[in-house]
Amino acid sequence: MTCDHNCVITSLDAKWSLGSTEHWSRVWHLPSFTGLLHGVLLGDRGYPCLPYLMTPYPDPGAGPQIQFNVALSRTRVRIEMTFGILKARFSCLHDLRVTPRRASRIMTSCAVLHNIATIRKQRVPPADPLPPDVVDPITLNHLTGRAVRRALTEQFFT
Repeated sequence: MTCDHNCVITSLDAKWSLGSTEHWSRVWHLPSFTGLLHGVLLGDRGYPCLPYLMTPYPDPGAGPQIQFNVALSRTRVRIEMTFGILKARFSCLHDLRVTPRRASRIMTSCAVLHNIATIRKQRVPPADPLPPDVVDPITLNHLTGRAVRRALTEQFFT
């Protein structure tokens, strides 16, 4: 799922049924998704740094790298807020005990209704606190992803 700065869901692929041993970062390698991008996505430490997916520096050394991580975190919080608002609006999403196909339909329906409510500026119910970043980061960092991150850091934080 991706969202914009207003917490409007801009994409959702609810057909993935990832088990506990799989990670969402696998989805970002799909050509069908990456071909749709017009910019970059922001991810947490659980994702690899790719040319189109910026993640924090694992061990920021200098001031600009720390500033980059802070800016990324402040921006990325929108997706966490969107998940929280979605779950607060639709408590059924907390524990779906249905077939994957039906769960996909429920998720998609909730996302559409969430967008309608957001665009109409409906009151947002109290949300759960934000979950912490993923503790166990994926160590795979593509060289080109790191180069893009370094260029962004140099352009905006030095």
